[in-house]
Amino acid sequence: MVELRLRVLAAVIVLSTVAGIGSCGGFVIEEATIDAIQRGFRNGSLTSEKLVKFYLDRINSAPYGQLRAVIEVNPDALQQAKRADGERRSRGSRGRLHGVPVLVKDNIATFDKLNTTAGSYALLGSAVRRDAGVVRRLRSAGAVILGKANPSEWSNFRRVKAGWSARGGQTLNPYNFLPTPCGSSAGPAVAAAANLAAVTLGTETDGSILCPSSMNAVVGIKPTVGLTSRSGVIPISPRQDSVGPICRTVSDAADVLDAIVGEDTLDKATKAASKYIPRGGYRQFLKIDGLKGKRIGVPSAFFDARILDANVLKVYEQHLSTTRKLGANVITGLNISINFTDLITQEHIALAAEFKSSLNAYLSDLDWKNVPKKSTVRSLADLIAFNKNNSKRENLMEFPQDQLIAAEKTKGTGAKEIIAAIKRLNEISTTGLEKLMKEQKLDAILAPNNTASSILAVGGYPGIIVPAGYDSRGVPFGLCFGGLQGYEPRLIEMAYAFEQATKVRRPPPTPKRKLA
Repeated sequence: MVELRLRVLAAVIVLSTVAGIGSCGGFVIEEATIDAIQRGFRNGSLTSEKLVKFYLDRINSAPYGQLRAVIEVNPDALQQAKRADGERRSRGSRGRLHGVPVLVKDNIATFDKLNTTAGSYALLGSAVRRDAGVVRRLRSAGAVILGKANPSEWSNFRRVKAGWSARGGQTLNPYNFLPTPCGSSAGPAVAAAANLAAVTLGTETDGSILCPSSMNAVVGIKPTVGLTSRSGVIPISPRQDSVGPICRTVSDAADVLDAIVGEDTLDKATKAASKYIPRGGYRQFLKIDGLKGKRIGVPSAFFDARILDANVLKVYEQHLSTTRKLGANVITGLNISINFTDLITQEHIALAAEFKSSLNAYLSDLDWKNVPKKSTVRSLADLIAFNKNNSKRENLMEFPQDQLIAAEKTKGTGAKEIIAAIKRLNEISTTGLEKLMKEQKLDAILAPNNTASSILAVGGYPGIIVPAGYDSRGVPFGLCFGGLQGYEPRLIEMAYAFEQATKVRRPPPTPKRKLA
């Protein structure tokens, strides 16, 4: 549950409400893109201060507060917004994110008054020593850090319901409260979908950006591993972790990606991946004819009538037809030579050891000077003990910590079984998706929702989710464009062209009171 102190701070911040629902001085804020926001700044119909006030008011309103998408708001957000307004008046704009409010997932460190806890009480009160690499870049771009979005606790490495954390409670899908919001970046995705921020940042190890983006009718980019820095991000696996934008449009996601990519001396993977960053940025790939001439593969295993609802499958088939009409060469019936059971088994073996070593490294760097020594958590073993001693608060009855305990028992990433598992995962990547795409000369594969997430995850490959439709319950589903490392430019071209041709996304209805 969000602490009372933070609720009070948020209430103090929102002293005046924005006139009207979703509008500000004639500027319509709901569904506003970065393009529209920047136009509003330039023509005087909008300020960063007014925009932040609107989002804070919406986050703390009864209908939207029950979504539990936001775990904590930044008490300095209004001050940051006023500073951005002043900078634009005196020195001009820093760029497309200047003055734009951003929510980041609560596993991404911010060196300010906000907590960074992965949704757990175990880290409440700890202090990070610096901004995460991506947050540092957001601040440099002039963005306003609005607050933290609710994650699945420990990014679901502790097995909990998607979108649940001890601190934040259960995030709800704004389109229908009953289905899952999906993935550990559920909070950022729901916040973007429900217009609780202009844009958001999520993280993914396997499916945690792609799945919630699919289920909440938003655009999510899971970048090539290392394209965005993971320094200052509570980790699971340096081999698979990635930080990416979750937004309402492909254009906005490209803007955020432009702001957060780049080398970071605290994340060595960024140096190798920097070769993939295009000169001139990602906006240049927002092409209305971006599907023209592209070769797109459709693996049969993903579009299976035994798995997908018949009406949903029919919509996907219509989308394949649309991509053909837009000039793509769509090759169906492809087979990715992958033993999926083997993939998942080897991934779990590797992740357990990687989680222990990387989390211990992260925790050891925290500053606990304002927390009683007996309460400090400096290792996975300490975390397990904390949960045991705070079992009611952390709800161990419903969500045990078996996976954390199993990870603690691992003998390190140098153990023979871990080395063998990682070797096997590399083989699965090179002989599976990589071989298929090179042999077929593909620009992308298509998959429903996050069904390709594990294949993309173990190879460090990128994927982009675009809204594709709604099922009979009104629950969204998405279409994933996936590719090899560094394929972001062509994936953005295709995703943008598809989005502009279909325009599927619609905002969720105003949430009704949840029944007791």
